[in-house]
Amino acid sequence: MADLAIRQPLPLETPLIEGQPTYGDISRDVARVVESRPPRFWYIALAVSGTLTLVLLGVLTHLVRTGIGIWGNNQPVGWAWDITNFVFWIGIGHAGTLISAILFLFRQRWRTSINRAAEAMTIFAVMCAGIFPLMHTGRPWRAYWLFPIPNQDLVLWQNFRSPLMWDVFAVSTYFTVSLLFWYVGMIPDLATLRDRATTRIRQLVYGLLSLGWRGSARHWSHYEKAYLLLAGLSTPLVLSVHSIVSFDFAVSILPGWHATIFPPYFVAGAIFSGFAMVITLMIIARRVYRLEHLITMTHMENMCKILLATGTIVGYSYAVEFFTAFFSGNPYERYVFINRVTGPYAWAIWTMFACNVFAPQLFWFRMFRRSIPVMFAVSIIVNVGMWFERFNIIVTSLHRDFLPSSWGHFTPTIYDVLTFAGSVGLFLTLFLLFLRFLPVIAISEVKGVIPSPGGKGGH
Repeated sequence: MADLAIRQPLPLETPLIEGQPTYGDISRDVARVVESRPPRFWYIALAVSGTLTLVLLGVLTHLVRTGIGIWGNNQPVGWAWDITNFVFWIGIGHAGTLISAILFLFRQRWRTSINRAAEAMTIFAVMCAGIFPLMHTGRPWRAYWLFPIPNQDLVLWQNFRSPLMWDVFAVSTYFTVSLLFWYVGMIPDLATLRDRATTRIRQLVYGLLSLGWRGSARHWSHYEKAYLLLAGLSTPLVLSVHSIVSFDFAVSILPGWHATIFPPYFVAGAIFSGFAMVITLMIIARRVYRLEHLITMTHMENMCKILLATGTIVGYSYAVEFFTAFFSGNPYERYVFINRVTGPYAWAIWTMFACNVFAPQLFWFRMFRRSIPVMFAVSIIVNVGMWFERFNIIVTSLHRDFLPSSWGHFTPTIYDVLTFAGSVGLFLTLFLLFLRFLPVIAISEVKGVIPSPGGKGGH
């Protein structure tokens, strides 16, 4: 009996795909989202997000005609809500590439059901982020000055030693590679939609987008090589983009900003907020489109674990910031951090601590990691906290200058609020259109995690 007990096989891991779907079932379930009439929720959400997008266009039109003085930016708070929102949206866009590229290289197969939506979220978040520095320049029609193009007639050359210039190159490169990575990964699935299309327009559009894909051995060979190459290019970008964004602050001499911990701290915070947004969107999408068997509780629990890990890193970074400020012996640096927790913006930093450090601790417990209401609430709370983190870094370091005579206070205007709300509307509008017209789940990759047609699910 003892030998029999020892030789019993170990229990199988939790299946990534629930039920016993065939390859045809997976194709049909994912294509159904695109082919069928959208649910009522989709129309309501699109109406709300579309209205906010129109508000954004109206505010930006008024801003271009009037100037950025309609925002609350002032002296000494020259960077305010606009740069806060820029860093926030860049952070949101990090989880997509991490799920797609880094987890792909590490052969984490649980990524297959969520990588497509996360990649789309990356593209849309970077598009929203680009609005704010572009408008902050005050003359967006001169934006081409930021690029290294021949401009002898202007007798003007870019300052390549400035991290603000590095931002232009890093973000544009990140957007380009992420867009290619997202599109290349969709080609087999676009061909599936083409073959299932029942109208001439759909056949034509998906046929053009699928680039003549026929699923031959040569096509799959080229596809896998290109996908691996783009994953390799995307991986360092995950680390470099938000590191370079952190250099906007870290290379300055302003107390509260010039900290060597900023690059890893910003990267961890970006992954933290990005995964929180993925959880928020996936909870809604899997429920509305009845995809619980493809986006399973295993996927959601794994994302909660990553949220807990990165939240712990972010909390550690907060502690290191305060320790460094007091250990340095610099009275100005020390004052910035005392002012953060006791000054006029103390409510903001305590909100940040509550959202980013304390709320994710619930995920130490399995019952909370597998509770949809809890993870939905925590994911929203985390993104609120991450916005306040960027607000604290920027505003509390600027509103108290070296001279008390230069002190000021930042108060957002209605245009600040409407611009940010409009960017949220733009992000949601693009994501809703993605759900309507493109495959939300990578069909070909999900098929790879089930051992055989009609099998018991992949592990």
